[in-house]
Amino acid sequence: MNEQLAVSQQVSTRTLEDKPVSPLLYLSSSQAGWEGLVAQAFHEPMELEGWISPAMSDISLILFTGGAMRMAQRRANGPWKALYVRSGDLILRPGTGTFYEVRWKSLSSVPTQTLHLRLSKDLLSRTASEVAGYDPTHLSLEERSGFQDPLLTQISFALWRELEHGSPAGKLYAQTAAQMLAVHLLRHYTAGGGAIEEPSQGLTHQQMRRVMDFVQTHLSQDLSLEVLAQQVGFSPYHFARLFRQTAGESPHQFVLRQRIERAQFLLKKKDVPLAHVALESGFANQSHLTKIFKRHIGITPRTYRQDHSISADF
Repeated sequence: MNEQLAVSQQVSTRTLEDKPVSPLLYLSSSQAGWEGLVAQAFHEPMELEGWISPAMSDISLILFTGGAMRMAQRRANGPWKALYVRSGDLILRPGTGTFYEVRWKSLSSVPTQTLHLRLSKDLLSRTASEVAGYDPTHLSLEERSGFQDPLLTQISFALWRELEHGSPAGKLYAQTAAQMLAVHLLRHYTAGGGAIEEPSQGLTHQQMRRVMDFVQTHLSQDLSLEVLAQQVGFSPYHFARLFRQTAGESPHQFVLRQRIERAQFLLKKKDVPLAHVALESGFANQSHLTKIFKRHIGITPRTYRQDHSISADF
């Protein structure tokens, strides 16, 4: 089974005490401080009638997982358009500021979940200008329903997992994903776009050292992709690509690894409280440190400290 769909299935098979009669929000990025991108996950009812999707100026991408359904939708009292939606299908709306009316009926007993991504139009315009030199005023995003796109699906599931688990570099992760979404939409779903050239060389040794030193100095702060990119004078998208090409890992992975290593260093000092270790390493709080540290190291910070304290006594 496709890895992403396997993740989706784990979410889909969770048992709800009461079946929802309207979309039920259960995960949201609203408290995560993401910039240019909002993500929300919903449990969906088996049948829906007359649901009004609010008008939005942001670009909307909706991913469906679970059972197949028969759906109909229309824009602002326009004609109904019917379609069948299956797991992995997507809906792309360009953010025209009009509302949509939706109705559907499940064709399966398998519960349906949706992930809604809202991408800022300002971010798309900036990316168009910085990455490819497009005139944003001449870009027109397509509206699509019931289609599949492997890369959009992969990015969506990655963000879904990030919503569920949350990492101390989650903001950086979301910004990188937003840049990837923007570039992919520019390449494949806009009129007035064109080819986007990818840089053929990575970052120089001096550029890498500048970025690494900046990360180490500001590890306790809320690092952003844009700020890291500014250290070497690239757009956020090109910086993320060049960094991975040079370092063999994404900026998000690098920052996360540095934070865990900083926490390990501080944990070896008996007089540093765990709450202070968390904040100095860039984690939101002690609970967040414990969750991420155990996932990556295999033991809790407290156990790690005890083990190293015992080793030091011998």
